[in-house]
Amino acid sequence: MDHSQAGQTAANARRAAWMRVLSLADPATLEGAFRGLGGVPAHQMLRPAQTGMAMVRARSGGTGARFNLGEMTVTRCAVTLADGVVGMAYVQGRSARHAEQAAVADALLQLPEWHDTVDAQVIQPLARAHADKVDAQARVAAQTKVEFFTMVRGED
Repeated sequence: MDHSQAGQTAANARRAAWMRVLSLADPATLEGAFRGLGGVPAHQMLRPAQTGMAMVRARSGGTGARFNLGEMTVTRCAVTLADGVVGMAYVQGRSARHAEQAAVADALLQLPEWHDTVDAQVIQPLARAHADKVDAQARVAAQTKVEFFTMVRGED
């Protein structure tokens, strides 16, 4: 892999990371963070928010053969800014607003003049909120943990 391919791979990984944060964000929290940005550049809908179904695949035990687990509702949206930058988003559920805001944030994060601001005011707080939520869920689950053990008798 040459240097330009490695750079492109790293850029794709960074974009995938912020798109994940945007898609997992609580819509109300995203709304508040987005509002804090103030006036964002105008955008046009390339693909207005559309809701559909996506097949979820899983692996038995996390390592077995793949199987179709079921379907889930997904909303997607694509926007374009005046300079031609395209932002896309796929979010779980039916929130057209969530998908549109995530797509606009994706587009802004691709612009050098907006990247640091959107990262600091939207992505980082959303990532922390998601991590806190996961930690809280793990603590609740840990409270219900049951340890099983076997007592061995001294007799054969």
